[in-house]
Amino acid sequence: MTKSKDARVTIALACTVCTYKEADNNSSGIFRYTTRKNRRNTPTRLESKKFCVCCRKHTYHKELKK
Repeated sequence: MTKSKDARVTIALACTVCTYKEADNNSSGIFRYTTRKNRRNTPTRLESKKFCVCCRKHTYHKELKK
């Protein structure tokens, strides 16, 4: 059995550049990564530099709101 308030949660990381392009209606989509983080050790939003398929370059990906 697992606890309902588990320490590790699954989060989605979205490209920040694609999100800004979406406002201009020139976007081909938003590429998202999924990962897990420990809620107790990392209470702030996660941000990491990953490769975006839509932008075709390394960009910063931020954690999405729930």
